[in-house]
Amino acid sequence: MNYEQSLYKIVEPVKLTTIKRLNKSKKWEYGYNKENDIVVISKTGMIGDIIEIQGLQIALPNQPKKIYSCSDKKEEQKWKQFPANPAFKKIKTVFDWQDYPDDFKQSHYEYIDEEFKRREEGFWFINNDEPTYITGTHYMYLQWSKIDVGAPDFREANRLFFIFWEACKADKRSYGMCYLKNRRSGFSFMSSAETVNLATLASDSRFGILSKTGADAKKMFTDKVVPISLNYPFFFKPIQDGMDRPKSELAYRVPAKKFTRRKMREHEEQDDMEGLDTTIDWKNTGDNSYDGEKLALLVHDESGKWERPDNIKNNWRVTKTCLRLGSRVIGKCMMGSTSNALDKGGDNFKNLYNNSNVSKRNRNGQTKSGLYSLFIPMEWNYEGFIDQYGQPVFNTPKEEAFDPHGVEIDYGVIDHWDNEADGLKDDQDALNEFYRQFPRTEEHAFRDETGNSLFNLVKIYEQIDYNEGNRNSSVLTTGNFQWVNGIKDTQVVFNPDPNGRFKVSWVPGQKLQNNVIIKNGTKYPGNEHMGAFGCDSYDISGTVDGTGSKGALHGLTKFSMEDAPANTFFLEYIARPQTADIFFEDVLMALVFYGMPLLAENNKPRLLYYLKRRGYRGFSMNRPDKIWNKLSVAEKEVGGIPNSSEDIKQAHAAAIETYINDHVGLLSDGTYGTMYFNESLYDWSKFDITKRTKHDASISTGLAIMACNRHLYRPTPVKEKTKVNLNISKYNNKGFQSTIIKSKI
Repeated sequence: MNYEQSLYKIVEPVKLTTIKRLNKSKKWEYGYNKENDIVVISKTGMIGDIIEIQGLQIALPNQPKKIYSCSDKKEEQKWKQFPANPAFKKIKTVFDWQDYPDDFKQSHYEYIDEEFKRREEGFWFINNDEPTYITGTHYMYLQWSKIDVGAPDFREANRLFFIFWEACKADKRSYGMCYLKNRRSGFSFMSSAETVNLATLASDSRFGILSKTGADAKKMFTDKVVPISLNYPFFFKPIQDGMDRPKSELAYRVPAKKFTRRKMREHEEQDDMEGLDTTIDWKNTGDNSYDGEKLALLVHDESGKWERPDNIKNNWRVTKTCLRLGSRVIGKCMMGSTSNALDKGGDNFKNLYNNSNVSKRNRNGQTKSGLYSLFIPMEWNYEGFIDQYGQPVFNTPKEEAFDPHGVEIDYGVIDHWDNEADGLKDDQDALNEFYRQFPRTEEHAFRDETGNSLFNLVKIYEQIDYNEGNRNSSVLTTGNFQWVNGIKDTQVVFNPDPNGRFKVSWVPGQKLQNNVIIKNGTKYPGNEHMGAFGCDSYDISGTVDGTGSKGALHGLTKFSMEDAPANTFFLEYIARPQTADIFFEDVLMALVFYGMPLLAENNKPRLLYYLKRRGYRGFSMNRPDKIWNKLSVAEKEVGGIPNSSEDIKQAHAAAIETYINDHVGLLSDGTYGTMYFNESLYDWSKFDITKRTKHDASISTGLAIMACNRHLYRPTPVKEKTKVNLNISKYNNKGFQSTIIKSKI
């Protein structure tokens, strides 16, 4: 099965006629275009394709008529670093340049101008017959940055990373990026390259570096930032104060942007040039690092590995203020990391990453964190599986494939990853660490250690991994329930819809669908013997911040003689429709279609009153731990179970625990469980009994399990022991005749 995922898609939010009209007059401005809700990264006044990366719509520069190609042969067309100009070999600084004759300078103006243009506008080249655009920052990284292996390789994943980063810089609403990555993806070198690139252009600015420890930040500064700066050609390199290889601060005195063609032509003396007064430094890790300072760029390396007491969330609250003046964003942050286990700092990074979702903005147009989240799966950027054109080799190649250094790639990265994971299945914590280091999904990146869960995390992750292994790809169907012909309280049908709110793994046969029994005007479920639903409801349609907990509904079968899988969750619904009434109707239709009862918490009773009002009180189960006579007036009226009792909370958690141990993950017979709903499995993995309201899916699934096993919670009647007088007479058997002994009362 071929890998088909893409990191971006071409979108058309702007009419083609509009693009052409504004391109003609070069009216597209670099930055956020509010009218069309796009971020323009073109600096030419013209745009081409508009692509969407993780929810952010980015307008690229238009494709020029003439595009550079290193060869006429398709197979040889790829990125190649341009060789250094031999004429500049002895020119180390602008002072050296000034000593050369004018005709020499004149002959090289065009070359230098072109390099400045590429740095500013980006660069187009032909890559395996495909016109390919890279940003100016990416060009500087590929052409002029020196990393641990020499020159960086071109990678498609990095191309998209730099495009996304350019959009973060261009968007006035953004404080930068929060990048969730895999190990050895190149982020440290790419962010170091960008630091040098921006610092050598900026005046009177401060650039900062933070990492998981102060030692790591220092190492990034000395081993990456400083060498990249030293490798710049003289026309990009400002005059540096202090030592050639400083340990704590890199200070620039004269800026590269002042060294332009005009300045060169005018023979402006160095002393007459305006001072740059720009520095790059690093700080020790802590909540208050860079507090009170103004930064043009803050690099946050390994931010997912800050361990307590250091807290990346607290630090970001402080350093965020270093990037703004009032409401105006004046600096950006490049944050990137793999994640530690959740209790070792990973939970804070996860929270920050989730709060950076570009699709969730406040009324100012900003995300909760101010950053924009980006995740690139490991298969896109894994060393050894990137071909000479920078493209990932996902599947075992049918034709010969080679990496940029001519080494053959004989099988795909997906197979390699699967083999690595399979070898670790006997050690769940080692497997989870592998997932965190080389994640294929966001969930992989935030895998927790198995000792940090209320439930059996080994079995939960076994089931998740089984579900993700494409072995159940056809099991789940997404869709919605509807009344036939829109007439309520008749028959319900299930309609598949990729945008639907329900996920189902099983539907009953035609004869068992809509099995509703009517007694004395009240409707009852006809398939009660087959299973039941659990539900975590909500009462309020909207909330102040537009968020709020979701409604959750889960269906679970029990053992029966019917044609149905036993002990299997067959339905998952986790959503918050526009109104509560839509949610209630969704629940009702599911109950009718399956003909099964519902156990719901009665602390949010609107759903239960909704069912009663519609004549479905018989579908609402009473709490199983009390007999009828012990129920309250409200419980008798609408049913349900309270969530306030500690006994109920413990019984609820124990129900989930038992189900996981018996029916989830690798089973004793060598097969896997049939719990196919990963969203619910992940909710189980994070369940906190002291914060139950955050876990809608866990509440709902636990109630479904209790509903299917209600006999376990049935109260045992207390029997009063009383003496029974049997009135048995006693006899005196002395002599020839027995006589009754009269009792002395």
